[in-house]
Amino acid sequence: MRTTLTIDDDVAKLLEQEVQRTGASLKETVNSALRSGLVKGKKPATKPFRVESFPMGLPEGLSYDNIAELLDALDGPLHR
Repeated sequence: MRTTLTIDDDVAKLLEQEVQRTGASLKETVNSALRSGLVKGKKPATKPFRVESFPMGLPEGLSYDNIAELLDALDGPLHR
């Protein structure tokens, strides 16, 4: 496929440096960089973040039946 791209100056400089470093053509360098970036985008960079939960309990004398009362007891009546 043949297409025209407008490449930012900083990216063009990086491409020029890579061409000089590897001795590959500009076409090969651009294709390699695009291929690498597109393949990396499909793989997760790290393992998924997981949170382990555990029951924290409820202070004695409190209940989940009245949430407003529970919040007042835990946060204080002036918290609102």
